Amino acid sequence: MTSSGFPLLNDPDILRDITALSDRYERALGENELQELDRLFYDGPETVRYGVGENLYGFEEIKAFRRNRTGGSPPREVLRRVITVIGRDVATVDLEFRRIGAERIGRQSQTWFRTPEGWKIIAAHVSLMGTGS
Repeated sequence: MTSSGFPLLNDPDILRDITALSDRYERALGENELQELDRLFYDGPETVRYGVGENLYGFEEIKAFRRNRTGGSPPREVLRRVITVIGRDVATVDLEFRRIGAERIGRQSQTWFRTPEGWKIIAAHVSLMGTGS
């Protein structure tokens, strides 16, 4: 906590840790490393992932979705990433991406929290922006 009573934002050591975890996630996603992706998500019914075409509730639904998706996630490049650490035990990772060969911009948001087993994603949302008018 800060002297004002609000949680400290962006502790540099934790920010470095979350940045490395976000990089790990991107690598695992790009290489379709399912076990690594599983390790990064919290294994519980509270975990939620809203995807481009699916709403997944609980770790088991997320895990099953990944195993049933042929070829994994489409390759993408990260255009912008914002990481915010809130206190010592919660962080958000928000990024914009573009799938290789596509024009539309995608967005991803993740909420990470510290568990006895390390940092885990408990909420994620992936969406594609509209094509405009």
